[in-house]
Amino acid sequence: MCQPATYRFPFAAVALLLASFASASFAAGDKQFNLSAPPALVETGFLKFLLPRFSLKHGIRVTITAPDNGPPAILDRPAPGTVPVFAGAGTTYFLVLPENENGPAARFKKWLISDIGKSAITGFSKEGQPRFTPASAVVAQVEIAVRDGDAARGEKLSMRLCGRCHVVSEENRMKGIDSTPSFFALRSLKDWMERFDLFYLRNPHPAFTQLDKVSEPFVPSRPSPIQPLRMSTDDLENILAYVSKLEPADLGAPVRHQ
Repeated sequence: MCQPATYRFPFAAVALLLASFASASFAAGDKQFNLSAPPALVETGFLKFLLPRFSLKHGIRVTITAPDNGPPAILDRPAPGTVPVFAGAGTTYFLVLPENENGPAARFKKWLISDIGKSAITGFSKEGQPRFTPASAVVAQVEIAVRDGDAARGEKLSMRLCGRCHVVSEENRMKGIDSTPSFFALRSLKDWMERFDLFYLRNPHPAFTQLDKVSEPFVPSRPSPIQPLRMSTDDLENILAYVSKLEPADLGAPVRHQ
């Protein structure tokens, strides 16, 4: 086990989050990497909340390892050129990439400082209050291109994968479940992008959804109660491209309570 002294830094307000590639023992190195993090951070449960959201977006699996299990050296302070990625409990965390890194760990860094990554960071809360926040020095440097998918293919996928519950187009406008919001209604919400991007984490989807290389397999004792919905991250990007082109439904003014 790591000793607490390992994380006694010269700067009290700064801790270190180290990322490294796993060795060449796997062929698809661009689809997974090891993440070395201080035990105190791991114990908060924050990474278990955050990492699946990144994996959903990019199809990259992240494995948390002890600092002495990864190839890079253990640093006790931010390396030159690094930027803070999030802060919490009085500590600012930096993501330090291996030298000349341009693979999956770098994509994780870009995601963390993007608007969607920041939203995921603040989504980890207690009693409605965020426990972590994007670091104040971080400036969004990357735009998530949710419209890069094939919208035409996304429409067909929406009909086949989502149309049994949701109204996804005029073609099935009389066939959705009444209690399930249509794609047009969801598109009118301010957080529509995040709702679609992370739909597999929102009930009731986890009970029957399998996102390739992201979702954990169903527990044998708790199989899907209905025909499983299986899709890839590319499928999701295509659906997002389709949804982004939909005309949002006019839901009228918000209900006002006296």
